[in-house]
Amino acid sequence: MDNHFLCTLAEQFGTPLYVYDEATIVAQYQRLKSAFGKQDVKLHYALKALNNVNILRVLRNQGAGLDAVSIEEVHLGLRAGFDAKEIMYTPNGVAFSEIAKAVELGVMINIDNLSVLEQFGAAYGGKVPVCVRLNPHIVAGGHAHISVGHIDSKFGISIHQLRHISRIVEHYRMRIVGLHMHTGSDIIDADVFLQGADLLYDAAESFPDLQFMDFGSGFKVAYKEGDIVTPIEDIGAKIATSFKTFCKRYGRDLELWFEPGKFLVSESGKLLVSVNVVKQTTSTVFVGVDSGQNHLIRPMFYNAYHHITNCSNANGQQKLYSVVGYICETDTFGYDRLIPEVREKDVLAIHNAGAYGFSMSNQYNARLRPAEVLVRGDSAYLIRKREELEDIYRNEIEIPELR
Repeated sequence: MDNHFLCTLAEQFGTPLYVYDEATIVAQYQRLKSAFGKQDVKLHYALKALNNVNILRVLRNQGAGLDAVSIEEVHLGLRAGFDAKEIMYTPNGVAFSEIAKAVELGVMINIDNLSVLEQFGAAYGGKVPVCVRLNPHIVAGGHAHISVGHIDSKFGISIHQLRHISRIVEHYRMRIVGLHMHTGSDIIDADVFLQGADLLYDAAESFPDLQFMDFGSGFKVAYKEGDIVTPIEDIGAKIATSFKTFCKRYGRDLELWFEPGKFLVSESGKLLVSVNVVKQTTSTVFVGVDSGQNHLIRPMFYNAYHHITNCSNANGQQKLYSVVGYICETDTFGYDRLIPEVREKDVLAIHNAGAYGFSMSNQYNARLRPAEVLVRGDSAYLIRKREELEDIYRNEIEIPELR
């Protein structure tokens, strides 16, 4: 998507605007599939990253399954046309009644709590196959908020509690068909996956009915030129080799699963914003745009870097700016960025906005959430209309006496 095309989209659909490129999503999916060589791998897309029904259908058409973390996400997947058996449901800290609803829907249940495992066994015994999420106690991930496999994490059952798991499983005659782990996001070391894989391979000896092993995800993509990324092909080759060796030891072939989210959709997305003001202070030149952390929270929440380009003046003289939003608190997309000269009404593109952009957006300051557009070939389709003011107070109930 070149600058002229992006400016055209901004003019046609208005800003702020999320734009996703289907070809990029498909290319990322195919790249990850092929990274494992002859080893077949099942990719369950983590729809928490971006859950528009059209994006889900793009990935469904490629053969993906889904990784859902809430009953609402399960329903989104079913609405998009996924078969229940293609959906892995991995909740954390939910009421058992929600898990029971997921069982009724027929999705694969992934349990990460001993108490829940025991409740599940008491309720279903061996009638409903289930997966167990283990915490490998591996510190991994690019930020504390996205590192989920360490000893202080709320996620997973400790790898050191295998004997307790086995006792519950044996008592209720449960059928454990999968083992799962997820250590974190933005992992750049292949050895992290191999270390976790070895722990799952050893744990598998306690579960004779396994059908699959799920190694989660956490693949890092580039946010700026020269960025260190996850060596996908290196990981794929090493995991494929180790998994083949494990299956021989286990006595039969199992399915190999991963749950990519950001890797598939991050680079496909751009958030287009218009420049409202260029404000020079005693120390900084601020570019104020018609968006903010309410639309893309990652820079403020994770201190994440997102490359910013000027679509309207791509060949202008490079100058130093801090790009800020319109939310009434510190709200910065990028500090001290070299960007081609920015003028009021220019259109800027914030890159790598496909993952955890719209899905984490909100209505803070009573601001409206943006529209979304999907680019397919040379055509652009509106896939979510811009919110209106009525959407903010749609569910409010007025007390007559206060009118």
